[in-house]
Amino acid sequence: MSFLVDLFNSEKKGKSVVLIDINTSSVAGAYVYYGEEALPVVLYTRRLPIETHSRESEEKAMARALQILGDTLIREGAPLLAQTTGSGSADAIIVAIGSLWQTTSVRTETFEEEQPFVFTRSLVTAKLETTAVTAEGKALVDESIIGTILNGYETRDPYGKEARRASVIVLTSSIDEHVAESVVSILRGVFHSKHIQPIASPSLRFQAIQSAFPHERDALIVDAIEPFTSIALVRRGLIVSTSRIEVPTTAAHLSDEFAELARQYPLPRTIFLLAHETETQALQKALGSTNLGELWLSDNPPRIVSVLASHVVPLVRQTTSAPPDLSLLLMAVYSQHAALVDTM
Repeated sequence: MSFLVDLFNSEKKGKSVVLIDINTSSVAGAYVYYGEEALPVVLYTRRLPIETHSRESEEKAMARALQILGDTLIREGAPLLAQTTGSGSADAIIVAIGSLWQTTSVRTETFEEEQPFVFTRSLVTAKLETTAVTAEGKALVDESIIGTILNGYETRDPYGKEARRASVIVLTSSIDEHVAESVVSILRGVFHSKHIQPIASPSLRFQAIQSAFPHERDALIVDAIEPFTSIALVRRGLIVSTSRIEVPTTAAHLSDEFAELARQYPLPRTIFLLAHETETQALQKALGSTNLGELWLSDNPPRIVSVLASHVVPLVRQTTSAPPDLSLLLMAVYSQHAALVDTM
């Protein structure tokens, strides 16, 4: 996230970003311009299916589709960017990599001294460098600071302040090493850019939902867009737990996961559900027919909010005639929030 903050805080007023979304069934891309107006402007979007050939790995099929997408973005999208900004070159690329190849986790790092100390960005950076842990075969690609607590109080402007005790909540993205290297290599070859930021799709979408619905301080976020469903528990505006269901998800699987969370935390009254629009209604209906009230210790079931592209459209301005793409819209919201609200 710090690379985004540096990008948006540089002297150049307008910034253009290429957004790339990768999941197991498709790849998508967008050109987005962040100018003087309040909303990001989505200038061009394109989504292509991933077609796996006989005896071909999913990774190789994805890489081939990504190469085609990149070429299409340069051929069709770059001229539209040039019309708007005077240049067809983007300042940065953000690529969200899906559940098959990623791991998302959350942890809390604590700072405590007997005497008051000044809480600084360098202090946090040094701490994260010594505590980061990745599994074998995984590359750590992003550590987003999603919350800071000084002397027991959450604050969005923590640096330079004095404290005796501080905590930062860190949302981590790890990607399969081979996939990360392949994706970055392809995008660098297409766009000739060194500014490429990979991030796990669930991590990005968790943060984007919090930006899109800032008044929902307590919620469960269920990301069922991909085969492996990811779940985040938000309490008092902070993500405190993440988990993943590594089988095709049913309402029963979600109920079991909620029960596990209920053993540790009071469950919030709102559930945000992200899924393909063709599947959203069925999954919401299945969840609604499950006796979730037992987990919430209440006769009233929780409120299930199916997040649709129409919920996010007011937060961006789309000039392309292509139908709104929920994943890309959430990426545009995330990019703006990560750049303009520096919580690191």
